Amino acid sequence: MTAPRTRGTAGTRTTSTRRPAASREATNRRRREARRRAARRARRKRILQRVAVSAAVVAAVAVLFVLIPLGLARDPAPVCLDRPSTFPQAGVAGWSGEQLENAATIIRTADELGFARDGQILGVMTAMGESSLRNIAYGDWETRGWTNPDGSRTTSIGLFQQQDWWGSAEQRMDPATAARLFFERLGRIPDWRSMAPSHAIHRVQVNTDRDYYTRYQEDATAVVDVLSGPCE
Repeated sequence: MTAPRTRGTAGTRTTSTRRPAASREATNRRRREARRRAARRARRKRILQRVAVSAAVVAAVAVLFVLIPLGLARDPAPVCLDRPSTFPQAGVAGWSGEQLENAATIIRTADELGFARDGQILGVMTAMGESSLRNIAYGDWETRGWTNPDGSRTTSIGLFQQQDWWGSAEQRMDPATAARLFFERLGRIPDWRSMAPSHAIHRVQVNTDRDYYTRYQEDATAVVDVLSGPCE
């Protein structure tokens, strides 16, 4: 008789190796907490980066606010009356290039004849009003058809728009000689320094409106003061 087969150990049920639910939950919590810490670290890193960039921008702006005023505060390149290359490229009070060169000639001529700043301003004012500081070979007859009181055509030319009785065309078209003719006549007016500048000029130029040149006084003063600095 065959003995009954006994169930071997292979069929024996064993205890499950899976972790209890409480253990799995604890593990999940630790993972979630680790992810949160990592996220917080990443946020802090981004914030620190933004703060660093903002600080760099603020520092750069601060440097500009310091350097720009310092640059502006530096003495500008010296202007020399005898060197047109040193004249301000942007001009002075709207006058530039050839105009400043002609103004320099007037100032230099006045100084050579003993006229100080007040006389130099008068000379520049006159040329501003007469020719816009340009040495032009024509005058009121050509541009406006103006005539002299006796009906003859005007013959004014040059910086000071001087007519024939002032001198030859060559003299009147030479800026230095034209300026000399102007200042020599101004010097013959005993009280010109006590007169209103435009009125003193009117006595020299014999124009129709003795207040005409007043509008140029401020510009002429600026030009004379800028160009009259000592050469270095």
